[in-house]
Amino acid sequence: MASLRRVKVLLVLNLIAVAGFVLFLAKCRPITAKTGDSFHDIHPRAEVANLTAHGISSIQDAVLKRLSLLEDIVYRQLNGLSKSLGLIEGYGGRGKGGLPATLSPEEEEKAKGPHEKYGYNSYLSEKISLDRSIPDYRPTKCKELKYGKDLPQISIIFIFVNEALSVILRSVHSAVNHTPAHLLKEIILVDDNSDEEELKAPLEEYVNKRYPGLVKVVRNQKREGLIRARIEGWKAATGQITGFFDAHVEFTAGWAEPVLSRIQENRRRVILPSIDNIKQDNFEVQRYENSAHGYSWELWCMYISPPKDWWDAGDPSLPIR
Repeated sequence: MASLRRVKVLLVLNLIAVAGFVLFLAKCRPITAKTGDSFHDIHPRAEVANLTAHGISSIQDAVLKRLSLLEDIVYRQLNGLSKSLGLIEGYGGRGKGGLPATLSPEEEEKAKGPHEKYGYNSYLSEKISLDRSIPDYRPTKCKELKYGKDLPQISIIFIFVNEALSVILRSVHSAVNHTPAHLLKEIILVDDNSDEEELKAPLEEYVNKRYPGLVKVVRNQKREGLIRARIEGWKAATGQITGFFDAHVEFTAGWAEPVLSRIQENRRRVILPSIDNIKQDNFEVQRYENSAHGYSWELWCMYISPPKDWWDAGDPSLPIR
């Protein structure tokens, strides 16, 4: 009798829990975005809401949508950090989709000085979102490839000296937004003794609050040069694999898995991902055709057409040696 009573109590409690959950879904109202904003535009993980296409029940989908809205609230609060730096977050705005961004005639005048200083239009960069979307230029077969869940984690290392703050932070945001969380061990920013004030306390305060525990800042006490700066980043890394990048890059979806998979197969491999171009004047993302990378005798970086056997294989997902 005692066991039967316990079963009845459990059934009643389950019924109450289900009823309460249904009432919660019925009573809660969607949170309305402010005029001119949309959660799709500002939320870097909005893809969560699309999981119903993979067989999740309608109730689970409703819960995920509400969790997504709650995450948007947090995201809006964090967005205030970038505003204090005069920068923008979210997927909207100028340069969206990797298209050319433009300035008004008045803004063009203000942009001349910074452009000469950095070698790219840093003034325009401040008007482009740190989270902007860019095209996925991967060949169709690359998008169809499947990878194991046991891939090693990567430490992403950015080396910079007197780089524009907006460009550095866009590199960080892009890495976080387009690297699966379980594969991204950390991001390490190595400052090779910059003297720009915005790259000191403002940069450090932003990454510590925006990505607590994920982003580390390593500062060289004197100018060490590219290679020694990379070594300092490597010393600070704790991931199984280290990736070294310029601090003016943007990642596309699916970049990490093939890189980590190749190295997992053979730890002696050094992998260079396919690199497209970001134009220095308007930040347009320009697609480069399939190519290998090399150097001329004057040590200028150059693109080399893949060998004939690569073309004959007819598989653009294959690596180019």
